[in-house]
Amino acid sequence: MALRQTSEKEPNIELFIKAGHDGENIGNCPFCQRLFMVLWLKGVKFTVTTVDMRKKPAELKDLAPGTNPPFLLYNGTLKTDFIKIEEFLEQTLAPPRYPHLSPINKESFDVGADIFAKFSAFIKNSPNNAVQEKNLLREFKRLDEYLNAPLPEEIDHNSTENVTTSKRKFLDGDGLTLADCNLLPKLHVIRVAAKKYCDFDIPAHFTGVWRYLQNAYEREEFKQTCPADIEIEKAYFGVAKSK
Repeated sequence: MALRQTSEKEPNIELFIKAGHDGENIGNCPFCQRLFMVLWLKGVKFTVTTVDMRKKPAELKDLAPGTNPPFLLYNGTLKTDFIKIEEFLEQTLAPPRYPHLSPINKESFDVGADIFAKFSAFIKNSPNNAVQEKNLLREFKRLDEYLNAPLPEEIDHNSTENVTTSKRKFLDGDGLTLADCNLLPKLHVIRVAAKKYCDFDIPAHFTGVWRYLQNAYEREEFKQTCPADIEIEKAYFGVAKSK
C-alpha cells in the first residue's frame, strides 16, 4: 500500500484520563471516554495517560493544578475543558487528512441530552424510585423512536419503496460521530450501574436502542475505551441508596 505523502508533521497529543481503582487501568468517566473515542476515530497518533486521582503525581499537579481529567496536551499546550477540547480537535484535525465527526442532523446530538440526568435521579432514589424510573423510560422511548425513525438521507423520494423503519447503525447514520462519542459512554454506565443497584434492564422492546448498543460494542473505538464493569459499580456504590 502506498504511503500518503504529506509535508505536515503529526501533532504530538497526550490525553490524560481518570484511572481505575487499581491506579492504572481506565476508570469510570464518560467524558474521558468521549475524548478517547474522538481521538481514535480521527485516526491520529496519540498517547493515553491514566491519572490516579488518589495520588496525583507531582508533575501532573504542576501541569494542570486543580484540574481533573480529562485534559489534553496538544503540541505542548494544555487544554482542560472537555467541550472546548472536542471543538478544537474537530476544527484542527480536519479533512482532507482527518475525518469530520460532526453529525449532519442536529437532533442526533439533542435526543439523548437528558437521559444521564434522569438516570442519576433514578439511581440516587433507589429503591423508592418509581417516578424517576418512569422519567428515565420516557427518555429511552424518545431515543428509541429517534433511532427507529428513518433519517432524511435514508428516504429516497424517487423510490416506490416506503421506508418506515431505520436500519442505520448509529445516531446519525452508519458511522460514529461526536453525538455517539457523547451518548454511548453514558449508556454504558447506565446499563451497568442500573442493573447492579436497581435491577433495571433497558426494556427489550426498545429495539432501536438495543440495535444501537450492539453495533457500538462491535466497534473497537467504543469497546476498547469502555471502563470495566467493576469500575462503574465501584463508582456508584456510594451513590445508590442501600436496599
